[in-house]
Amino acid sequence: MTGFFTEENSSQTVNARMQDDINPRLKTVMAAMVKHLHAFVKEVDLTEEEWRTAITFLTNTGQICSNERQEYILLSDVLGVSMLVDAINNRRPSGATENTVLGPFHVKEAPVREMGDNISLDGKGESCLFTGRVLDLNGAAIKGATIDVWSDNADGCYDVQQPDNQPKWNNRGIFITGADGTYSFVGIKPVSYPIPDDGTVGKMLAALGRHPYRPAHTHFMVTAPGYQKLVTHTFVGDDPYLTSDTVFGVKETLFAPFERSKDGATQWRSWFDFVLADEA
Repeated sequence: MTGFFTEENSSQTVNARMQDDINPRLKTVMAAMVKHLHAFVKEVDLTEEEWRTAITFLTNTGQICSNERQEYILLSDVLGVSMLVDAINNRRPSGATENTVLGPFHVKEAPVREMGDNISLDGKGESCLFTGRVLDLNGAAIKGATIDVWSDNADGCYDVQQPDNQPKWNNRGIFITGADGTYSFVGIKPVSYPIPDDGTVGKMLAALGRHPYRPAHTHFMVTAPGYQKLVTHTFVGDDPYLTSDTVFGVKETLFAPFERSKDGATQWRSWFDFVLADEA
């Protein structure tokens, strides 16, 4: 190899410029990225106009980003990259509850609440009793598990999206399991909602003929000493967007039953057991 760039040896020439004494993981990742990026450009015979369009798209995406909005994460989500990274990094043994994406609306240090508390502070939506257990792979109850829960309100928005319209910590709370591993709280039956689609990612989805909707779900983060952290959702099993979730976050094992409540205390009841895997 002469070191001069040609169409045929493009990726090899670029990768040959890296030195041997750099971070080995960085070298592995960058070499693969260059290899596949150059292969993509060659496969589609990328035109200069298309290249300029891509540069403009990336520039505009970066300009939208702020402390409150991360358009690049949204881009990663709708291209399925976020879910692929999540799947690779959260392989679990059979029987353990599956992971799915964290999403952009988790807030740290939500209030710790008593079992059975109502986390719906705005009084909107169809009330639902959520209940279940936190178990290990052998079916034994896990005492002292922390369940961090959050969801949208009846308008399909999280409290941080509407700080002037929703009470702080609306539809959020942290619960600690007792000796029997059970949890219970009152929230609302979640509703499907669109991801923010007024930026570059929304324009891209529209150009691809894709909708921006996520199926109705409730977020859970479950942790306990000695066990792998679980970040997951439970989904309303008859939601029309289950098979076309715009961020590809749905897993069939995460469908939760929702039944009309018979005691009248809430309109719905949903139950789901979380099974944690041991720490590696």
